[in-house]
Amino acid sequence: MSFATRQETHDPSAYGFYRQVLITLRASQVPFLVGGADACECYTGIVRPTKDLDLFVFQRDCRRVFQILSAAGYHTDLTFPHWLGKVFCGEDFVDVIFSSGNGLCRVDEEWFTHAVERAVMDVPVRLCPPEEMLWEKAFVKERERYDGADIAHILRACGEHLDWPRLLRRFDTNWRLLLSHLVLFGFIYPSERSQIPDWVTQELLSRLQNELCSAPPPDRLCQGTLLSRAQYLVDIMHWGYVDARLSPSGCLAKEEIDHWTAAIGQKP
Repeated sequence: MSFATRQETHDPSAYGFYRQVLITLRASQVPFLVGGADACECYTGIVRPTKDLDLFVFQRDCRRVFQILSAAGYHTDLTFPHWLGKVFCGEDFVDVIFSSGNGLCRVDEEWFTHAVERAVMDVPVRLCPPEEMLWEKAFVKERERYDGADIAHILRACGEHLDWPRLLRRFDTNWRLLLSHLVLFGFIYPSERSQIPDWVTQELLSRLQNELCSAPPPDRLCQGTLLSRAQYLVDIMHWGYVDARLSPSGCLAKEEIDHWTAAIGQKP
């Protein structure tokens, strides 16, 4: 981790590729947002080496983005049709994202309504809002990747100005997950607890207290699959739990889950 410039964290060919993608899409007027490490840098000041560029688009625009970038000479692939495609230039690639691996965090109009205008690689762009970044990152809890530090750093930098009602609405019935990150934030930064409004914590603790006073749900549902596509397969396959990604609890079809699961262990 360093406070170098973005250009210093990429080799020249990768930096040129990412920058040209931004310029090309900006000229096309297809709406897109920059997320990932580049957005985190803008919000937190932390620069880290990253293997790709993350772009967020409406699902309906993904095919158009691929057409534009294919015409520019790049190879495109709709790697996971329920949430992610990729654009390649040699070994470098751009992720084109329109949802999340668990299917919950679909890019909608609010991502664009609340986007933040900044420059990335000297190109004027719009960033994913910090609220939507927190929402999406909260579900990333794989053995090989955990976005908890990103969440803590965004809360530290932006917590005071977040649209907390919108964030609560985003998490909806998954409010326990948000509460867990807020409790962890207070552990990481005891002196920064005021970044989280008291009413937010009190609201979530009230929900927890009410839940503790009620009987557990009868259905044997495992929501761990919303956090990791790999680590809770034993629960689904051998222990008789219902996969929370499937309807009616979730929004993925079995075929989408099977395709996502089959790619475990493959090179991203």
